[in-house]
Amino acid sequence: MQTRRKRLSLRRWWFGEPIGGVAVVRIATWNVENLFLPGEDSGPRSDADFDAKADALAAVIDVMNLDVLAVQEIGSREALDQVLGRVGEDWHVELADTDGRGIGVGIASRTPLTDVQQVVDFPDALAPIQVDDTDDRIHQLARPALHAVVDTDLGPVHVLTCHLKSKLLTFPGGRFSPRDEHERARFAAYALFRRTAEAAAIRDAATDILDKGDNTRLVVLGDLNDTADAQTTQILHGPPGSEIGTTGYERPDQGDTQRLWNLAARIPVDQRYSRIYRGRRELIDHIFLSHSLVERVDDGAVTTDAAGIPESIGDDPGRRRDKPASDHRPVLAAL
Repeated sequence: MQTRRKRLSLRRWWFGEPIGGVAVVRIATWNVENLFLPGEDSGPRSDADFDAKADALAAVIDVMNLDVLAVQEIGSREALDQVLGRVGEDWHVELADTDGRGIGVGIASRTPLTDVQQVVDFPDALAPIQVDDTDDRIHQLARPALHAVVDTDLGPVHVLTCHLKSKLLTFPGGRFSPRDEHERARFAAYALFRRTAEAAAIRDAATDILDKGDNTRLVVLGDLNDTADAQTTQILHGPPGSEIGTTGYERPDQGDTQRLWNLAARIPVDQRYSRIYRGRRELIDHIFLSHSLVERVDDGAVTTDAAGIPESIGDDPGRRRDKPASDHRPVLAAL
């Protein structure tokens, strides 16, 4: 087995072809922000606004020269088809069920997708989660995650994408502002309960996939709505002690077959963000790789720079309804 000390040196120029006969698979995750057809709830109000957004999204996807794209906030299959149609060539697309807002996650690939499954339930032993001031409890992801196997030049790769509970809080009646600090604190806790349970569900699904064999190729990616050092994000790592940038990373051990490595540390420091919230740059979209894939990624082999600098957002997503671009940057890795 190749050790991490012998990782392949991949080309730093992202948007061309691989050199030296090295197989490179480009995979990205992107929250495209409320992709609906014009006139639909949360969608652009006019055809012109939709065309501007579809053109902008397609231009970025085209530049990234992708093999696989995980997408979040898809409100319409037809809207996504129109975006990908602007990129050209055939795409194979699978979408998960949508949530109460009508948005969901999806996977688009240049090759067929197989073994397509949704991840819906929290782990069996995890008690249902409180999400508001009522007695209601939930035991499933509001936005199901999606798993598929993609045939690539590296061999079959399992792709698992998700969109966890937003950090933007919604209060009773659809309010974005709390009545008082008592309410704000409670609903912040409810959101954290839910995002933590969702992260545990994704890790549970990843563990089942990794149990298929020591050399299983797995990519877990999506909008986690939390930074790399947040405890919700850390849940996905698996056994601790071998993260990129630590001394343990260079020492393979028995825990490697169950680990996932966050590629955040491979992103150049000046690009290490995927959203700007109230003027602060945050990396909340992530790509995790299993052991057999992380060996193929060096420093600088991950980028968020394909879409430029997004507009800073606040707490009311409705204000961006007619914006011609996403409020997120895509995260792209070359494997």
